[in-house]
Amino acid sequence: MKSIPVQTTDEKLRAAILSRFAADDRTAYANLRVGVLNGIAHLAGVVASIETRILAAELAEEVPGIRGVVNRIEAPDAPSPARTVNLDLEEKH
Repeated sequence: MKSIPVQTTDEKLRAAILSRFAADDRTAYANLRVGVLNGIAHLAGVVASIETRILAAELAEEVPGIRGVVNRIEAPDAPSPARTVNLDLEEKH
C-alpha cells in the first residue's frame, strides 16, 4: 500500500507565503525564495527596491502561524549583510 505524504505545518506556511507573493503584483515576478522552519520564514533572493524587500517581509509576517521572518533579500540600500530578523514571541489569539 502506498502512503500519501502528509504536508507539514511548515510546508503549508511556505505555500501560503508563496501564494501571497504570487497574488501581489509587486512581488509576483520577483526572484524570491522562501523556506519555513518551526514557523520562522526565511526569505532570500534579489529585488529591485528596498520597498519590495520590506513588502515581502510584511506579506510573510501577515500569514497566520508565522512566528518570525528572517529577511535575507538583497536590494539597493538594504542592510549589509542583507539580514533582518523579526520575531513575534507573543502568543497570537
